Amino acid sequence: MSKIAQYLNEHILGEATSAEAVRKRFSRDGSILNITPELVIHPRVTNDIRKVARFTWQLAEKGHAMPITARGSGSDQTGAAIGKGIIINTLAHLNKIIFINPKNNDQFVHTQPGVRFGALNETLKSHGMHIPSAPPTAAYSTIGGAVANNSGGIASGTGGQTGDWVTRMEVVLANGDLIETSRISRRDLNKKKGLQTFEGEIYRKIDGIIEDNQQLINDEIDKDSIDNNGYPGIAQVKRRDGSFDLTPLFIGSQGTLGIISEIVLKAAFYSNDESIVVAVFDEPEIARDAADLMVSLQPESIEIIDGEYYDIARKHGKKYPFFGADPHKSVGAVLYVSFNDFSDHARKRKVKKALKKMSKMKTTIFTNDDQTIEELHAIREVSSVILRPESKEESYPPLIDGASVLVDRREEFILAVQELAKKHHISLPLHIQWLGGIVHARPMINLHNMTDRQKTFKLISDYAELVAKFGGCISTESGEGRLRASAAYANINNDLLEVYKQIRAAFDPFGTMNPGVKQESDLKTLIAQLNTDYNQADFAQYSPHD
Repeated sequence: MSKIAQYLNEHILGEATSAEAVRKRFSRDGSILNITPELVIHPRVTNDIRKVARFTWQLAEKGHAMPITARGSGSDQTGAAIGKGIIINTLAHLNKIIFINPKNNDQFVHTQPGVRFGALNETLKSHGMHIPSAPPTAAYSTIGGAVANNSGGIASGTGGQTGDWVTRMEVVLANGDLIETSRISRRDLNKKKGLQTFEGEIYRKIDGIIEDNQQLINDEIDKDSIDNNGYPGIAQVKRRDGSFDLTPLFIGSQGTLGIISEIVLKAAFYSNDESIVVAVFDEPEIARDAADLMVSLQPESIEIIDGEYYDIARKHGKKYPFFGADPHKSVGAVLYVSFNDFSDHARKRKVKKALKKMSKMKTTIFTNDDQTIEELHAIREVSSVILRPESKEESYPPLIDGASVLVDRREEFILAVQELAKKHHISLPLHIQWLGGIVHARPMINLHNMTDRQKTFKLISDYAELVAKFGGCISTESGEGRLRASAAYANINNDLLEVYKQIRAAFDPFGTMNPGVKQESDLKTLIAQLNTDYNQADFAQYSPHD
């Protein structure tokens, strides 16, 4: 055991370890990167995090930087849950639901960050509530990670991002101070700015940054779009009435401004019933036309899944009801529509209208009148099959998942993606969440192959440029982390990037909070961090859509 681990063990209730096996386990997350930490700490109480942060702050003051990276389950796909200093593992002990308020018009849940999102929703559902922004990784990802990434999910088109449900937070700052964030009045803001503490200094600096750059913020940050690159929450911090809230800055910050120790989220009423329509098309373009027709029916979700996913699943032995007698018949695209209205009559009426709208289209349709809900869910969750490859040569890493483009330019974008795939000599099937506009694209990359490794970062860069060209954002479903930061920032106004650097410096003057994340990295550094043995074995016991 290292001297630092022994010292911290003497001062915290949780556990600190420098064991090689543990450090190796925490050297990877859901991304293709690999960084081995010096220490892993399992805090039992918030005060443990405070003591660790205070310790690293004091080291930094003496010129010895030891970074801190907050981590939940490690499902982050951008390399934001790994780091070379100290890993703060919230999953081990900080995994309790503190309070649930089920009262009408004021439903909320108060929770620690290490609670798994899926488990949180299961508990809330027993009270008739849920948080509808759950990501595809909800079975194993944590609520703290979802907030830190501002994650979206299948129902984000109607339920918003996770950050939309957050009302208050408790956060440990870089120096170990503990603050609570919520919207405060102009008068209370002045009191905060008068504090002779690190918190007071942050309030003064952030207010100054807003005043100095208000026009730039108004012009460059679209409040109506979902953008997790940098710190776009700065546009939501100060309102015209002078009220102020730091919460939007921490949402999507990926642990670079502070460590979230408690969260309060609003909750929505939950419908336990679901009606599903699955339509299979030979022509993807017709499937997308049908998706547009479904929007007016106000479903919970609409998804378009490229037929290539099913062709790959077929090679793994999977059978779906639309394969029919011809074992070689390809699928163009699958349209998946889900209705969750509380009224059984309303759902049936919408399903009937959906069938009528597609009645003249060449398609094969399945509903839960002729298939079980589980069978229909299996159609949607085809990625559960292909994202668990049997060999190292058959890998589908999440390099560019979770982007979005303008709705009226989506068709152009899809054609452009096809050209990009040809350019890189790869397959790039799409899975699109139609209402939220979130696009999933999983290339098959063999990271053991030098040629594929070389094209990896070029593909990310080209894709980010393409997304920006069509008015979108490469980081919609989560943050940019360290994997996509350089590619994302190449398409952002330089003056705005400077504002983001000032925000980070205000919270993290010594650069100890998750360095390398939400910062540009040179290509050599990323290549050195590349994990050629990338796989999803750590999450193999879960479905990516549970």
